[in-house]
Amino acid sequence: MPVDVLAQHRNSICFLHAVYSLTRPDLLGRGERVFRARVSATGFVAAPGVIATNRHVVQPWWDDDHDQELIRQGASPKLEKLEAFFPDSSTSVPLYGPEVSSTADVAVVRFKLADAGPRIKPLPLASEAATPGDPVVVVGYPLGVTTMLAKSPGGVYKRLAYTHDTVDIARDLAAHYLIRPSATYGHLGDVVDDKLVYDAPTAQGGSGGPVFDSEGNVIGVNAAYIDGFAGGTIGISVQALKPLVESATESDLADSRAQH
Repeated sequence: MPVDVLAQHRNSICFLHAVYSLTRPDLLGRGERVFRARVSATGFVAAPGVIATNRHVVQPWWDDDHDQELIRQGASPKLEKLEAFFPDSSTSVPLYGPEVSSTADVAVVRFKLADAGPRIKPLPLASEAATPGDPVVVVGYPLGVTTMLAKSPGGVYKRLAYTHDTVDIARDLAAHYLIRPSATYGHLGDVVDDKLVYDAPTAQGGSGGPVFDSEGNVIGVNAAYIDGFAGGTIGISVQALKPLVESATESDLADSRAQH
């Protein structure tokens, strides 16, 4: 099952790199940077020109106690840059126009079809709700470039092992077509509202990856894991994602018509 899922869909599952900041004005009213950070995550193509991921990826300050405290003190959050690295592309794809759910940890961002390769196709989204007990496959980039670098050829690993800039490593790996997602297998333990609980392992960096059922349809978006509990990986149901995908698709269609 994981072999089939990877063979069919790996080219549409991307490594995401984000840079965000929190700033507040100084006494003279000028912007003073308070905090700046990089985020590594996963995304997947959910519709033409639309990538799905988590809200906490495109808004890293969301539901983060440290960032929320800075915001309460007057800091302004900003997503400075977001780009996607696909397995079948030697360069990154810039992303724009994020839309987030107000109730669930899911989001979508856009990309220009001309920037992506012809093999990057939307993944099939499940039409029916997931059933506890069913097998699942989770695909993503757990631990980000660390995992991809560890499984790269020896020469590439030795050259990049002491490079500290995540995006520099990602660009080098992409140039050698070494952006490669990992798949884990497990079973769906429970479904509660829009949350899926399963035992397919993941790690930081796997957030935003697709959760597949046995038919190769996406039933959820990987979101979090509970330390110390092997069966505690949590995803968000694709049913919570679909309204965002539909909204982004309709908006892009309206923009296209307006340009013509």
